[in-house]
Amino acid sequence: MEQHEWSVEFTWIKAHAEHRGNEMADQLAKEAANNKNIEVSYTKIPKSAILNELRENSIKQWQSEWENTTKGTTTKLFFPKEEDRLKIRINTTPKFTTITKGHGNIKSYLYKCKIIDNPQCQCKNGDQTVQHIIFECKIFDQERDKLNQW
Repeated sequence: MEQHEWSVEFTWIKAHAEHRGNEMADQLAKEAANNKNIEVSYTKIPKSAILNELRENSIKQWQSEWENTTKGTTTKLFFPKEEDRLKIRINTTPKFTTITKGHGNIKSYLYKCKIIDNPQCQCKNGDQTVQHIIFECKIFDQERDKLNQW
């Protein structure tokens, strides 16, 4: 964001009788005029510009942390860029959360947690992971074809 700095030089003018009540302003102006070390900077930035910059900086920081964390590897497959994810209105459901986080009733997750003895998918063509269910599993070929046509 561009900032404009203005250099202002103060000169003191004695208050006139018709401007009663501005003694404090007169005193402050006199002090400012006598102190040449004071640097005054006026910036007129719309509130919306400040809010937009704060939002952009927050998203950049969020993205940096997202890229540097070792957590959320499955979620990163679906949402690699936080800025893009924020543009999507998502109705989160338990099934959606299960798929995007790779947790829940997925055999590879249950196996990792030592709840079941075998992570193999029912199709017998690999471990039941989120990636396998979405991209490879023969059981979901029809659903996958419908999505690809959409």
